[in-house]
Amino acid sequence: MAIFFEFVFNGAVLGIMYALVAVGFTLFFGVLDVIKFSHGDVLTLGAFSGLIAFLALQLVGLDLPFLGLIFVLLVACLVTGAIGAGIGQLFVIPMRNSSAFNILLMTLMIGTVIRESIRLFYPNGANPKAFPSLLPKTPIELGGVFLRLDSLILLALGFAVVFLTHWLIRHTKLGLAIRAVAQDGDTAQAMGIPFRRTVLATFALGSLLAGIAGVMHGIYYSEINFSVGLLLGIIGFSAAVVGGLGSIWGAIIGGFTFAALQTLWVVVFPDASGYRDVFAFAAIIIAMTIFPTGIIAERYSERV
Repeated sequence: MAIFFEFVFNGAVLGIMYALVAVGFTLFFGVLDVIKFSHGDVLTLGAFSGLIAFLALQLVGLDLPFLGLIFVLLVACLVTGAIGAGIGQLFVIPMRNSSAFNILLMTLMIGTVIRESIRLFYPNGANPKAFPSLLPKTPIELGGVFLRLDSLILLALGFAVVFLTHWLIRHTKLGLAIRAVAQDGDTAQAMGIPFRRTVLATFALGSLLAGIAGVMHGIYYSEINFSVGLLLGIIGFSAAVVGGLGSIWGAIIGGFTFAALQTLWVVVFPDASGYRDVFAFAAIIIAMTIFPTGIIAERYSERV
C-alpha cells in the first residue's frame, strides 16, 4: 500500500503539470475559439529560460535555492507571457476571421520555429540539459509512505497557481473582461471592453502557465530537452479536450485523468512502464467517444 500511495502521489504531481498546460489551451479556445499548437513549445522555451536565469545567477555568484526558484519562475513567466502575447498580437488576432485550420497550421509552424531555434542556437541544444535542483529532495515519511519534499512543494505550487488562475478569472475585472469576450466578443467591444488588450492578456496568462509547468517539469525530472514540449503539449491538449474545452475545471480534471491512467498502467504493469503513454492515449480516445463534448461540456448560448 505504501508503494501504491507513492505512485498515486507521483501521479498527482504529473497531473497538476498537465492541468497547467491544459488550462492554457482552454483559455485560448475560450477567448478566441482557436487551438494554439505552439503552446507546448512555449513550455519548452519557459524551461530553457529558467535554466538560463539560473546560470546567470551562478555567473554573478548568487547561490540561494529558494530565491533562485522565485527568480527562475519569474523569468520563465516573463518570457513565456511576452511570447504568448506576441504570438497573439502578430499572428492570431490578425487571422481571427480566417479558418480555424489556418490558425492551427500557423501556430504549429510557430512552435516548430521555437523548438528548432532552441535546438540550433542554444549551446549543444540537441542534447538533454541537466536542470538545477532548486528544491530540497529530502524524503519525508507520512504514515509509512516516503515522499520527496521537492515533489510536495511542486504539488502545492501547482495547486496554488491553478486556484489563483481560477480566482483571477472569476473575481477580477480582467477575469470579467475575459469571460465577456469569450461569451460574445462583438457585444463585449460594444460595451466598452478593450477586445485586443483582453485577448493579449489571456494569451499571456495561458502562456505563463506553460512556463511554470516547464520549470516544474525540469525540477521534477532534473532534465530538459528541446522537444520536451511536444509530448506535454499533446497531453495538455488531450486533457483539455477530454475535460471539456472552455472549462478550467474540465482541463484540471482532464490533466489528472491522464496522469491517473499513466500511473494505473505503471502500477499494474511495472515491467512495461514504457507503454504507459500508449495506454493513456488509447483510454483517452475511448473516453472521447463516450464524452464527445468533454466531461464538463462548455455551455453555448445562441442569439435568435
